[in-house]
Amino acid sequence: MPAKLKIKSGDLVVVTAGNHKGEQGTVLSVDLQKNRALVEGVNLVKRHTKPTPQQPEGKIVEKEAPLHFSNLMVVVKDTPSRLGRKLDESTGKLIRYSKKTGETIK
Repeated sequence: MPAKLKIKSGDLVVVTAGNHKGEQGTVLSVDLQKNRALVEGVNLVKRHTKPTPQQPEGKIVEKEAPLHFSNLMVVVKDTPSRLGRKLDESTGKLIRYSKKTGETIK
């Protein structure tokens, strides 16, 4: 079973390594088995589609490719921050919080 991840769908993240270092985007989806996330507008690749009855000529589609979690950091108040998890006393559930600012994250 994969470990609990600190990045979730809908988070604003920044790429910390690789060809797209410094780019920001929102997480569209998360693949727990491969430890990868799909980030909107980052790591765009071109894919060729075959001709179909709807598209008789076919076309070249540009779409996002997944990035590994280790290359992403969540952005909190316009600054990249590491995340931690702590127990919320009132609800008894684990909540995510920014280690840089100390504030909780949804």
